[in-house]
Amino acid sequence: MDNKISIRYWRHFLRDRGVSEDVINEYIPYIKCLNKNGVPVIFEVEHLSNLLGIKSLELNKIINSPKDFYREFTIPKRRGGKRTIVAPYPSLLSCQDWIYKNILLNSTVHECVHGFVPGKSIISNAGKHLEKKALLKMDVSDFFPSIPINWVINYFSKLGYANNVSFYLSSLCCLDEVLPQGAATSPYLSNLLLYRLDDRLHKLSGTYGLTYTRYADDMTFSGSYIPIQFIKIVKEIVESYKLKINDNKTQLHTKRGQRIVTGISVSGSKLALPRKTKRELRKEIYFIKKYGFLSHISKLKINRSNYLASLEGKFRFWLQVEPENIFALESIEHLSSLKNS
Repeated sequence: MDNKISIRYWRHFLRDRGVSEDVINEYIPYIKCLNKNGVPVIFEVEHLSNLLGIKSLELNKIINSPKDFYREFTIPKRRGGKRTIVAPYPSLLSCQDWIYKNILLNSTVHECVHGFVPGKSIISNAGKHLEKKALLKMDVSDFFPSIPINWVINYFSKLGYANNVSFYLSSLCCLDEVLPQGAATSPYLSNLLLYRLDDRLHKLSGTYGLTYTRYADDMTFSGSYIPIQFIKIVKEIVESYKLKINDNKTQLHTKRGQRIVTGISVSGSKLALPRKTKRELRKEIYFIKKYGFLSHISKLKINRSNYLASLEGKFRFWLQVEPENIFALESIEHLSSLKNS
């Protein structure tokens, strides 16, 4: 539907509901602005509830008290400790999914971003840093919770939404006035809200002849040479956005050796699974073939279906990283044959 047809439709829609011509004429610039930005027209909370397919009473409860629509749990971090995750209840999750698909995806993230972007992945992220003499990895602490609700409100306002609508949408995306770790909208929203930061780091990297990518809170820089001063400059830029670098995770590699970017080795001329991960997977297949699958899972006291699906998924990922790896391919075929045994 082009803008001209859309405006005609909205005039008819508003007239049909008894809205006066003077008020309609006030609405038209608002509609045109949203059309131009390719996002749905939303007038007020009742209109939003119709678009979301949720009763306005329920929607108002979510907007006014989002904390009542999340459950909280923790998961272990890779390097020890625990990460707190909040998961939205189905009613809120459906609202977030609608916002993500109908509003957020209409905005473009920076080309250097690979996390939570359709068509990109940890593989595409790592691939940008192959065969580089120097590699710098930096991590942003408390990534999602460091992004405040006022950034989100400003984003929706810049799309053209009225102040009240911008607040409604932001409240559906935030918890305790920040982006929650676990909301369906947080990953892509964080990318949109940090576009200027990514652009500054991209341009800074260019002046040093470096490549920059970001996957969520992981920032990676690579090139022929990275001076120590560069780390300080990056940190200052990041902190100017009220974000904080985790100094304990900053790593500068200038010598040969194992280099891992978003879980993938970039040490050689081709992407590869880290040696430790390969050893663990080879060991799993070895024991399955030596002792038999049922005996193996019995010793480990694990659920058959979940274990088999998980292990097969790990080998399929190995094959994604290394498409020509015969062992990974043969292992997948062996695991597939166990499904029907």
